[in-house]
Amino acid sequence: MSKQIEVLHRPEQGKFLIRLAPGVYAFLGYELRENKMYITTTYTPPEHRGQGLATRLVEHAVAWAKEQGYKVVPVCSFAVNFFKKNRELISLVDEDALKAIE
Repeated sequence: MSKQIEVLHRPEQGKFLIRLAPGVYAFLGYELRENKMYITTTYTPPEHRGQGLATRLVEHAVAWAKEQGYKVVPVCSFAVNFFKKNRELISLVDEDALKAIE
């Protein structure tokens, strides 16, 4: 069994974070504009890739956006691909951003 992964939210920084080691984080960056959450970046250090960390970050960000009433605009390629693979969440994507996912 893998250890519990805690996702931290730092709204003042526009980030969701997973602490991997002291000073080492996977993160998702976002911006809020006009009732939309723009997912601008996801990053996982190379030695921690392939563990589903970026997916966890996007899942948390999307759940938070839904709770807050924001539509999501996936900007970074990882977020775009997340929605391509998770079509059941497509209703959360801003209408103008759907072209990137099709």
